[in-house]
Amino acid sequence: MSDPFDTARAARHRDFFRRVHAVVAQIPFGKVTTYGHIGKALGLRSSARMVGWALQAAVADDHLPCHRVVNRNGELSGKFHFGTPTRMRELLEAEAIDFKGEAVDMDKHLWIPPVEDI
Repeated sequence: MSDPFDTARAARHRDFFRRVHAVVAQIPFGKVTTYGHIGKALGLRSSARMVGWALQAAVADDHLPCHRVVNRNGELSGKFHFGTPTRMRELLEAEAIDFKGEAVDMDKHLWIPPVEDI
């Protein structure tokens, strides 16, 4: 017999992942956002790590632009989930996203998602 608390927790995680994926789907071409901005838009200011887990579960989904999510410094902290360490940067450069060294030029390309009505 399954534990009802585990079932409820799994349902909450699925819902959170779905909400993260919905925000990621909105990131405009040529823009990036951060794990923290996604969490804040979902009403969970300190959930950047959970956003990362949700993206890791979705990176194989070609329909979601997961490559447009970077850390707060513009660094490609999720790059190893894209098959090769250079693939994430290649995808961003194909969208004419500029870099300052190893980090995205956040002054030019940051998109802040709207806060969800919860």
